[in-house]
Amino acid sequence: MTVARKARAARKSAPVHGIDRLLGDVRTGRFERSLAALTAGGALVTTAEIYTSHDSASFGNRTMWWPIFVMPTLIPAGVAAVFSRRAAKTVLPVSSALVIANGLQGTYLHARGVSQKPGGWKLGLYNVEMGPPLFAPLLATLVGGMGLLASILRREEDPKVPA
Repeated sequence: MTVARKARAARKSAPVHGIDRLLGDVRTGRFERSLAALTAGGALVTTAEIYTSHDSASFGNRTMWWPIFVMPTLIPAGVAAVFSRRAAKTVLPVSSALVIANGLQGTYLHARGVSQKPGGWKLGLYNVEMGPPLFAPLLATLVGGMGLLASILRREEDPKVPA
């Protein structure tokens, strides 16, 4: 056996770790299901966080209830996407887009809430810390983005796309 053949055989049998494994999972389609499951789990945790934050503010504005109703739609959509290609390509992107839109709306509403505090943006350092959390709605947007990415990715049983 030549040196080149031995090197090739060693590379083929060597275990794949870290980023190479992740890229391999994306390439083969295994990552789509994992990301759909992570989306469902992230939606569950984020919904709980939103509820406790808005509850501490006594749900002072009716729009505070919107993410409580919108965000959990990702949970069954994400779980269904793990088991069904059809759900991954239909239900998950619709639910994800709805959550992204609600997260962007929440970012606007939180920025408006900071501006309505005494002093508004002139006391921005203080009001951003003491007012509504300015970047918290972007967490929901990020989870929605994960679902959207999962719906775009190739699934394991899909035919290979030529490079």
